[in-house]
Amino acid sequence: MSLTPGAALRVENIEVVYHHTIQVLRGLSLEVPAGAMVALLGSNGAGKTTTLKAVSGLLPLEKGEVRSGDIVVDGRSLHRVPPHLIARSGIGHVREGRHVFEDLSVEENLIAATLALKGRPGVGKPDFERLFHYFPRLAERRRQRAGYLSGGEQQMLAISRALMGQPRLILLDEPSLGLAPKVVEEIFSIIAQINREEGVSMLLVEQNAFAAFDICSQAYIMESGKIVVSGPVTRLRDDPDVQRFYLGYSEGESAVASYRDVKHYKRRKRWLS
Repeated sequence: MSLTPGAALRVENIEVVYHHTIQVLRGLSLEVPAGAMVALLGSNGAGKTTTLKAVSGLLPLEKGEVRSGDIVVDGRSLHRVPPHLIARSGIGHVREGRHVFEDLSVEENLIAATLALKGRPGVGKPDFERLFHYFPRLAERRRQRAGYLSGGEQQMLAISRALMGQPRLILLDEPSLGLAPKVVEEIFSIIAQINREEGVSMLLVEQNAFAAFDICSQAYIMESGKIVVSGPVTRLRDDPDVQRFYLGYSEGESAVASYRDVKHYKRRKRWLS
């Protein structure tokens, strides 16, 4: 998938190192077209969360740094831009594990998120009712402490906090983590609705490939800090390697074991080469 100048997000051949020695990302490039939803898939430790933190500027807080390459949002490089200014530029980051203020109410959490609007020209006033339109359950619990919400409701609040900053780009890190399938289905449906109605570009990190493929148009798959395959979701669904390693099935499962094992080995070797 070639990179295009008009993309909402372009990650250009970046290398990320932690503690000056541990290399996590190796020449990683990807893009999110304006208004699109793009999935970033991969196994644990592949570097997905690190990619999102590189974009939102959180790496220095964890002894990490982008050693080379560039990250460009709406034509502007984010090189050495501090995270609070990245947030105020219109980039929302829904981190893994939700990270809401548990001792504050739902409404107070949303008020705190309005700091992302500070000093940004051309933004409207905070619109709580717009958020409650997407998450009516939060309207019912607006005075309740966030720590007493269910896991699904906390995830809804985390997404609402990102939306409060009126972002042009949202980074979503494992929104399905630890949630029941029915709740995952509800939240992913709302995420797709937000993308469709608000035109917000989204980069979705997710291990549930089926859920991600249902709402995204394009996908990248990572292994060991680099992209191993990318393309439209419609094509990746039919890719034998993607089927085997990320969707849990593949064509030819009825083949004899010896042939299957040989084919598996050859594919695995090509996949990681």
